[in-house]
Amino acid sequence: MGASSTPSTLPSPSYTITLRVEVPASQRATGTVVHAVAETGAAVMGVDIAHSSTTSLTVDVTCDTVDAEHGEQVRNALDALDGVRVLKMSDSTFLMHLGGKLEVNPKVPLKTRRDLSRAYTPGVARVCLAIADKPEDARRLTIKRNTVAVVTDGTAVLGLGDIGPAAALPVMEGKAALFKQFAGVDAWPVCLDTKDTEQIIATVKAIAPVYGGVNLEDISAPRCFEIEARLREELDIPVFHDDQHGTAIVVLAALINALKVVGKSMEDVRIAVSGVGAAGSAIIKLLLAQGARTVVGFDRNGALHGGVRNDDQHRDWIIDRTNPEGFTGTLRDGLEGADVFIGVSAGNILTGEDVARMNDDAIVFALANPTPEVDPIAAGDSAAVVATGRSDFPNQINNVLAFPGLFRGLLDIGATHISDELLRVAAVAIAEVVSDDELNPAFVIPGVFDTRVAEAVAEAVRSEAERRLRASTDESGNEPDTSPPALYAMDPASGPSIDPAY
Repeated sequence: MGASSTPSTLPSPSYTITLRVEVPASQRATGTVVHAVAETGAAVMGVDIAHSSTTSLTVDVTCDTVDAEHGEQVRNALDALDGVRVLKMSDSTFLMHLGGKLEVNPKVPLKTRRDLSRAYTPGVARVCLAIADKPEDARRLTIKRNTVAVVTDGTAVLGLGDIGPAAALPVMEGKAALFKQFAGVDAWPVCLDTKDTEQIIATVKAIAPVYGGVNLEDISAPRCFEIEARLREELDIPVFHDDQHGTAIVVLAALINALKVVGKSMEDVRIAVSGVGAAGSAIIKLLLAQGARTVVGFDRNGALHGGVRNDDQHRDWIIDRTNPEGFTGTLRDGLEGADVFIGVSAGNILTGEDVARMNDDAIVFALANPTPEVDPIAAGDSAAVVATGRSDFPNQINNVLAFPGLFRGLLDIGATHISDELLRVAAVAIAEVVSDDELNPAFVIPGVFDTRVAEAVAEAVRSEAERRLRASTDESGNEPDTSPPALYAMDPASGPSIDPAY
């Protein structure tokens, strides 16, 4: 298509369609159909014969398109061919979501009366009473041990905004599927039909006994800050706002490696961050924790500095700890002399010429989705390293690199909270998955399907949690219980006991 150089106009698997087409029974007719589809700019992915007769063929043509309108263009192009008739057009993305993407399966056999009497009544009563006597054993004897609530109110769904809890459910289902696929964590969507901060907090607290952790998702700022802070304070399970901290972890991981590529240090570079909402605030905090000294945050009005306070404690936190030179200009002006640009704001707010104003060997992370702050191709004309949130360009900054492994480690260790240092070591663990032999400008972050990532993050989280436990023990003088989670086992001689080898 004419504008194919623009990232948002490239055919995408998100818009894969299959057209069932009736054509004359000839080799030429099928070739004509494929050619017509390609002429529209769609990417033909497959051609399958669904039915054949002596006079006609029914052909399924599968192709990637740019958007829904493009799919209609493909359909119209085929209908316009002599002797060709489109019988049906289906959307692969909608087909994947039919009936939802999750299901519940029992982990234990339920084939005999003996199975039933242990899993349910009457045997289950023994386990209920054991938990009533020792509530902390719910982590060992129920799904709480491996289950995370994915909580949203649907007010800030990525790229879509405030679409409500029901419309947000497909995203939360996908999140839960990623938890299971990448780290074996059982997660479940919890979409709340309220925007009231107190009601959200109360609801999550009320359902918390079922879960070993809470993943907050797509809740608009600034409410998301209070909700997370309150739940962290009032619950005894870890609470993680992925839009903030998941993004920050992966950004820091990629930046650690990008700085290695260009031979610069975190302490010396000048970093411009566009967007100071949930993600931007968390990114800035984690950059500072890693040793960054010159960070300037920008909103749509320009740089954050002491003269733009507006009683927003989260922005004031940034103002008090960043922009040491007191810069007051626009984002474009702020790129002059910057080494790193990190965008978590809006698409197409910069040009390649703006990026060219940065220092030599610049690093550009344009993470707005689906349209980056600057065209990655244009940015690459002058920047040394470019990353986006998209899967169709190198260096994808994707939260799936962080949250599965993070919760795997938290659940394994029975953690009760998440520290800033734990987030930092998770980022370092992701960065270290990319070896020096693999590192290059187009590969500063592991791929989302790299199985090493979740394992590395989980191990880093477990180690940090154990370190904190030892440190707290040194302060209190009490010896910690570092034994792994135990299960009740039956000893023939003494009855119920704890199996320490579990």
